Amino acid sequence: MEDRKYMLQALDLAEKGLGRTSPNPMVGAVLVKDGRVVGRGYHQRAGEPHAEVNAIDDAGEHARGATLYVTLEPCNHFGRTPPCTRKILDAGIRRVVVAMDDPNPGVQGGGVRYLQDQGIDVTTGVCEKSARTLNEAFITWVTTGRPFVIVKCAATLDGRIATRTGDSRWVTGPASRQFVHRLRHAVDAIMVGVKTVIKDDPSLTTRMDGQPGADPTRIILDTRLSIPLTSKLLRLKSHAPTWMVCGVNAAAERRAALENAGARVVTAPLKGRRIDLSALMRQLGEMGITSLLIEGGATVIGSAFAADIVHKVCFFYAPKILGGDDGAPICRGAGPEHMRESIAVHDLSVFRFDADVMLQGYLKPL
Repeated sequence: MEDRKYMLQALDLAEKGLGRTSPNPMVGAVLVKDGRVVGRGYHQRAGEPHAEVNAIDDAGEHARGATLYVTLEPCNHFGRTPPCTRKILDAGIRRVVVAMDDPNPGVQGGGVRYLQDQGIDVTTGVCEKSARTLNEAFITWVTTGRPFVIVKCAATLDGRIATRTGDSRWVTGPASRQFVHRLRHAVDAIMVGVKTVIKDDPSLTTRMDGQPGADPTRIILDTRLSIPLTSKLLRLKSHAPTWMVCGVNAAAERRAALENAGARVVTAPLKGRRIDLSALMRQLGEMGITSLLIEGGATVIGSAFAADIVHKVCFFYAPKILGGDDGAPICRGAGPEHMRESIAVHDLSVFRFDADVMLQGYLKPL
């Protein structure tokens, strides 16, 4: 019970790194001595000291003889920073409690074994499920080489994301939209189809009330590079780039015009007349994208499910009914013939955002 209490504090610290540590995981650490917390730390940004180092530095001499609670197995290898295991030994820590092993196949278990070999008492698996959920994107990317993919949509109770005229502002309320901006802050990239850009002219930036947010890389599926050069996406003052994903036959002059406008053009394989999303996920993973939020439109969402690339869904429903069959559905494209062929959603959770309801669930196990 005591271990769980302090590990929950370490998990809260880890979450402070949300949106800032990629491609590294979020990690928190707490040092406890004689029933009192003497040091706290979390990994604040990729390339900067790890959580254990920050907690030990925070504790100073009080670290000697203390117990370290850390949400991820301490590293035992040289990366952009030295091994945390050496720091732990030098600090004189007597016990280490770990939430989860490092999922990286090349180093998994190495940190725990090294500490045990040096005589440190190590306990693992405390609050493991919470730790894995916190770093679901990192786990997916480091084990598969592909990004963790979330599909988000906002719909009426009768399943429409827009009216027959294309009007979708706003389906859900301000509280729901603020949560979506938190999602954008948390992921590496956001993806929409070019039809959404032409219709809505979105910015796809992060706007969080009362605190700064990180803009995700903006990825636009545009097979023939038909995006208007006047689109907001090409005129933003944002540190995050805009990537245009096209097929091999996209016109060279359009490619040059978009590159001159500051966009990066990425060529991807086609499947029929559309981007092969499964192949694109491999490309994005190789390009360092660990997490991807798909926001639409209906054709892109339908294609994402058909390509079996989705790990998690966040479906928002507003207490509204359009009452017709001519609005835009959540998904476009052919579905299965039989109900038994539908996509199963697991670990479903329900959240309220004022009058709206969000259903969150998983399509693939971690």
